[in-house]
Amino acid sequence: MDCAENGCDRPACVELHIPWDENRAVCAPHARVLGRQDGVVADPLPDSADDLLEGG
Repeated sequence: MDCAENGCDRPACVELHIPWDENRAVCAPHARVLGRQDGVVADPLPDSADDLLEGG
């Protein structure tokens, strides 16, 4: 499954629970940014460990 953010084709590896919007599955970079908002909870998706660790 791809990241839910527009224009992003990275694999989704985190589900964001967003109190004011629908939950969405996003990639690790988007989860880092969006997960900093008050009330947002980021849960890693099962079997997504490899996608959470991005190679540099």
